[in-house]
Amino acid sequence: MSAAGQDGLGPRELGRALLARQHLLERSGADPLAMIRHLVGLQAQAAPEPPYLGLLSRIEGLRPEHLTAPIEDRRVVRIALQRGTIHLVTAEDCLTLRPLLQPVLDRAFGSNWGKRLPGVDLDRVTARARALVEAEPMTFQHLGAALAEHDPGADPAALAQAARCRLPLVQVPPRGLWGRGGPAAHTTAEHWLGRPLDPGPAPDAMVLRYLAAFGPAGPADVQKWCGLTGLAAVLKRLAPQLVTFRDRAGRTLYDLPDAPRPDASVPAPVRLLAPFDNLLLSHADRTRVLPEEYRPRIMTQNGIVLGSVLVDGLVAGAWRTGDDGVLRVRAFTRLGRADLAGVEREGARVLAFGGDDRGRVAVEQDG
Repeated sequence: MSAAGQDGLGPRELGRALLARQHLLERSGADPLAMIRHLVGLQAQAAPEPPYLGLLSRIEGLRPEHLTAPIEDRRVVRIALQRGTIHLVTAEDCLTLRPLLQPVLDRAFGSNWGKRLPGVDLDRVTARARALVEAEPMTFQHLGAALAEHDPGADPAALAQAARCRLPLVQVPPRGLWGRGGPAAHTTAEHWLGRPLDPGPAPDAMVLRYLAAFGPAGPADVQKWCGLTGLAAVLKRLAPQLVTFRDRAGRTLYDLPDAPRPDASVPAPVRLLAPFDNLLLSHADRTRVLPEEYRPRIMTQNGIVLGSVLVDGLVAGAWRTGDDGVLRVRAFTRLGRADLAGVEREGARVLAFGGDDRGRVAVEQDG
């Protein structure tokens, strides 16, 4: 049992630990596949930019082809995983995490689309869907229409979602390729990768990897990240090999003994986070990096998570690019000269990554 001082770990200490593990204090020279594995995937529901930009903020010297190539040669894939949302993961993690996270997809389907298919034989739908997408990758629109031919009167969209829930469907290229893109066409992971799913995955290894990338954390944090329930029991089982802390609210937090936990005084450079960056989506209490007063300005009511600006380790603004080549930053507070220079430098880095040598960064500041 480890203590964290009389008052427990505060948001700043937790934030520095998180930034260190996310390679946002100092960029890494790691191979993109190694980084994707370390992060246990990258949120990728918005195609194609977020995973590329998520790696760009963490890896030095990244170029688009460093990720495009492993997507094309099937070393990484796009598939519904944590929270039932599309993630970009290594092929190995796809085969292990997809069956492990099946209850998350079952719960989402049962509370929504499943109610639209009363009396439909879902096993038959699943078998038919597998045959269709393994013969030729299909969009959900085409798959639903083809499935409805065998279930007259059934909702085609719900049939397609039944296939999404019950089959490990990956999105095939050119979906997700930088500068190209395409419709979200699907086939099964087994067919695409030529290997079966893990027949008996256990959550223990996944939880340990979560702590390596996102800790220190409690059961509610792990659940928020992946969508699974019952994780308090997993952490309790793993406790002999972990260290524990308390946060300022008195909650127990678990961590790997040798994981980085920098001092709260360690400087945190300005960074531009990708839209939907996992840094903001992987804790029940996001205040270690996202001040609560700014959360509605980053996470919109229709489920969009904007690109965000980190200043001194905390979200302090939002950013976006436009068709006019301008990267626009809205700072939620007045920035000092050094931080403003950092925002402009990081914005120029994003523009250069996209090959826009004529782009410019425009900063507007509140306050």
